[in-house]
Amino acid sequence: MTISKKHPILSKYIVTIVGAFLMALAVNLVFEPMGMVTGGISGMAIVVKKLTEGIIPGGFPIWLFNVLCNVPLFLLAVLLKGKRYIISAIVGTISYIAALYFIPIYNISQEDALLGAIFGGVIGGIGIGLVFSSSASTGGTDLLASLIQNYQRHYTIPQILTVIDGTIIILGAAVFGVGMALYAIIAVYITAKVSDGILEGLKFAKMAYIISDEYTKIADAVLKLNRGVTGINATGMYSNSDKKMLFCVVSKKEIVKIIEISQKIDPKCFIIISDVREVMGEGFIEYRQ
Repeated sequence: MTISKKHPILSKYIVTIVGAFLMALAVNLVFEPMGMVTGGISGMAIVVKKLTEGIIPGGFPIWLFNVLCNVPLFLLAVLLKGKRYIISAIVGTISYIAALYFIPIYNISQEDALLGAIFGGVIGGIGIGLVFSSSASTGGTDLLASLIQNYQRHYTIPQILTVIDGTIIILGAAVFGVGMALYAIIAVYITAKVSDGILEGLKFAKMAYIISDEYTKIADAVLKLNRGVTGINATGMYSNSDKKMLFCVVSKKEIVKIIEISQKIDPKCFIIISDVREVMGEGFIEYRQ
């Protein structure tokens, strides 16, 4: 955490590089040796490698296919959206391609497709989550979808990305069989869930609304936990009387303490607890431009 506070740019690059390495690990140790096409430029590269095995010894390298696809995409992105748009993606893309080049291709799942889908999905999901959490990317179909959306604005980037990756998965099914494509879909699902968990887990919190006649005492107790609390004027519609509702956002561990404090001071208090997916500000994740 010291690096994150004193050297935010360095910390961001480190997280991006680690995430890109894990993504490449999933490709070279699971998806490529099993012929599991999960979409993206790397998924297309797996298909191309298989189709070119009779022409090129070992097939066309996955890392080189990524280079050939990403270079024109980056050049087009510079022309359409400017240099600043792709700066965050450069480190991730270079790290990802370098990892694909240096990591040896080896099937660690030992031909167990379900195990491969689970393991590859988890490792790839962690990698994607780390890359996205640092506001970076590894280029590929994400960048392509963004460029297409520049011309087809009535479609969202996720919609375009779904069509592109879906098409690549269908190509994978034609080359490696429907069975392996179904396992690839399992891997895609796990990847999405794990990456979402990484992103939400980094910024996850709890929100509490507390309605009590002893709001002053409860607020003072919460402030002693070094957490802010806001008083909101409210009106009880049944009694038509003015009330003060306390609002506070705390970590998952602190919410138990908040409930205990409130119920101890006022056993009749009314508490509403809900999940918060993203919290920016003092005491949580600091916002930096």
